[in-house]
Amino acid sequence: MKQSACIIIILALLAAACKKTDIPPTTGTQTITNLRYEEHSTYALHGFTFSTGKEVSTENVPGPDIIIDTLDSHTLIFEANNLKPSFSKVADYPSESAAKDAYNNLKTADPAQWIDFSTAVLPNQVWIYRSGTNTYTKIRTISTLIEKRQNIGRTINYGECTFEWQYQPDGTLNFP
Repeated sequence: MKQSACIIIILALLAAACKKTDIPPTTGTQTITNLRYEEHSTYALHGFTFSTGKEVSTENVPGPDIIIDTLDSHTLIFEANNLKPSFSKVADYPSESAAKDAYNNLKTADPAQWIDFSTAVLPNQVWIYRSGTNTYTKIRTISTLIEKRQNIGRTINYGECTFEWQYQPDGTLNFP
């Protein structure tokens, strides 16, 4: 009985010592909105961080790589908070299949121009995002939505964007 108990204790200690290292995803599909959330006595947005593959609050340190917002009742934009022009549009495509093909075939990017925030974000676009640490992500917009909604006690121009993304953490513009 003592021997069985010792074996169980040893196995439990070994299992506890073998910690699984979570490797963040480098691709995925994500939806972000411009809803404000009350956090720590202030209102924050939730955006997306490519290096962790997670939705995070603008109250986090570090905050999200990108957020979505509305310029007006019909224009969505991506914004970054890294003090440099961070967006380059590859192109607008006439259909989902054309955008998907362009995104999948984009193996190396060579952005002609970087802008501070995106121009109108619409479905079937491909974008390149540059982080503050010069890592890159390609983005394919899948769907967008703008409508009036109630948020934190007032009517807002609600914005939503679903996108496919692939992060390149090595600092190159080569996407495997």
